[in-house]
Amino acid sequence: MTERLPVLESTRFVVEQSQHVTINRDAARRMLLNGFVTPPAWYPDLHIADPDWILVLDALNFCFWADSGKPKWCIEYKGESLSGYWALAASLKRATEEGVPLTNAEFLATISSKTVEKIFRGQEQIPLFQKRVDHLREIGKTLLERYDGTFVNALQEANRSAVKLVNDVVTNFPCFNDIAQYNGRTVYFYKRAQLLAADLYGAFEGQGYGAFDDLNELTIFADYKLPQVLRHHRVLEYDDDLANMVDNYIHCAPGSPEEVEIRAATIQAVEFMRQSLTNGHGSIPAFKLDWWLWTLGQDDAVREKPYHRTLTVFY
Repeated sequence: MTERLPVLESTRFVVEQSQHVTINRDAARRMLLNGFVTPPAWYPDLHIADPDWILVLDALNFCFWADSGKPKWCIEYKGESLSGYWALAASLKRATEEGVPLTNAEFLATISSKTVEKIFRGQEQIPLFQKRVDHLREIGKTLLERYDGTFVNALQEANRSAVKLVNDVVTNFPCFNDIAQYNGRTVYFYKRAQLLAADLYGAFEGQGYGAFDDLNELTIFADYKLPQVLRHHRVLEYDDDLANMVDNYIHCAPGSPEEVEIRAATIQAVEFMRQSLTNGHGSIPAFKLDWWLWTLGQDDAVREKPYHRTLTVFY
């Protein structure tokens, strides 16, 4: 029997109880009728196909926004100005090219704040800077204590199972353990741990370190861009209080009912879309829908209304 993640079941409970967010299934169907854009490919120019490097990338892949009216953190790389996720990937690629041993667990376990500052040098400071230092140290220590210094051993233990890899990662690396409490129940999101499996698949084109037999068990990766896209297309509908909070850039506390409902509804809405597309004709991995929606999120029209602002290490 295929091992399952607890993400879908726990987020379904949230949607059933939700006070602030509803899913408009008709709008979801209409969105699908508008057709797919091609999901983005893995960008070798900004990434390195190395399991330990990708682990570091996804341990740090969170919170790139700035408060309204404040400048964003951005970097220059090879003559291009980059912000957000692309600036993260480019910073790590640049550091590797400059000889920073980001795939050495012993180095990571005791990495200095000064070194991390140099890695992310650019305009403004990367948000939640100290958390990123902490995550790098945690990665290094866990790799040394649990995996003999390399994430390759975690992949070998997972034995081509994305679900086992995700469960092992959230168990052994606390910085990936993306959960919340809602009405007395634990809700599991596992955003970055699931993204890690999908990134490995992308980096290695489904071969070798990127070969998994159960990628269909992953959900989409609940962040702040996907709900913005779904709300723009009226797939997600917010009540007046939440709409006012989001539209006026008022911070939505991590773990608050509003934030948990936004993320849970995002997962369930896209799962509905996935099931609608599948319709008995073979399964579409949720992460491909995630990449499609994330690409749509780069369109200026989608940015007409802001995304919710939550200061968190999980996305």
